[in-house]
Amino acid sequence: MLTQEIAMEIVKQTTNRLNRNINIMDDKGTIIASGNRERIDQLHFGAMEVLKTGKPLIIHEKDRHQWTGGLPGINLPINFQNVIIGVIGITGDPTELLEFGELVKMITEMMLHQVFMAEQLEWKQHLKELVFEDLLKEEINQYSIDQRLELIGMKLEPPYQVGVMEMKLNPLNKSELIQMTETVFGTQHALVGFLNVNRVFILTMARTENNIDQRLDTVIKQLKAKGFVIRIGLGSLVEKKSYICHSFREAESALLLGEANQALTIYTDVETKALLERIDERTKQQFQKRILGSLSEKLIETLQQFFLSNLNIGECAKRMYIHRNSLIYRLKKIKEITGYNPQELHDAITLQLAIWVSQSTKRS
Repeated sequence: MLTQEIAMEIVKQTTNRLNRNINIMDDKGTIIASGNRERIDQLHFGAMEVLKTGKPLIIHEKDRHQWTGGLPGINLPINFQNVIIGVIGITGDPTELLEFGELVKMITEMMLHQVFMAEQLEWKQHLKELVFEDLLKEEINQYSIDQRLELIGMKLEPPYQVGVMEMKLNPLNKSELIQMTETVFGTQHALVGFLNVNRVFILTMARTENNIDQRLDTVIKQLKAKGFVIRIGLGSLVEKKSYICHSFREAESALLLGEANQALTIYTDVETKALLERIDERTKQQFQKRILGSLSEKLIETLQQFFLSNLNIGECAKRMYIHRNSLIYRLKKIKEITGYNPQELHDAITLQLAIWVSQSTKRS
């Protein structure tokens, strides 16, 4: 627990504040950190006495000959979870040091506690990510999952739903991001962790109310307020652990197929596009080439905006900042070139599918 790295940080922080030399010894009495670097790795006989008795040791000028290499000062035990794990020594006149020696000891023990808590959080987070990794495997090792869940004090209860969050900008550290996300869902109802540097999984569970998308909207708003640039894809609700991997794949598809400026994309909203992804490339290319033919990018963009406006000419013209008659002219031109009328539902479906296939081909 008391590593040299931690001890050096404690010495750095306390020495700067007190303007006095401080030594930290491990549980064998060896100096592992000191304001005087020449003393590192030397045995500290005063510390050995403290470790032996469990009591503070005060060395006055007149007594220093009793301790080899000892200097006047005080030596105090460092306690962690009721165990002495080391000794902190402060060099100087003991009468001057006594008043703040206990304060230094307390600060040291608090710093150790903070390090311990941070390590615990990091360890628990690693277990969460291992659990999710196991859930994505073809054959789930339930024993391994249960063991890890028991260590972090969680249970997996249906229904389950997976979201994948992609970040272009992350101004927070990992633990802050995860804590913010878990708070929205409740720590017992969500497993959150990193898939890679810029992607986070959110596995929600045991939530019967159908408001996951609303909670994700809350996450998006809170993270955007912190400076994040994010998108989230949300998979379907599933009842079995073995289907969690399917919800995850859907969440990834939602991210891939959703609009770039759309913060939250639900898989069911892009399911038709997802089905098109399964068609072989040759068939897709032939289809989009036959339907769209030699349509210009300008006319294809017009079609996209027309479909986004639910075939409403007035709304589309307003969206595109063009005159209504200009839009009608373009739609007639599209019919002339392709043979499909964008204003008729059956033809509109064919044209929309061709555009989606074209977008899929470009992504590939």
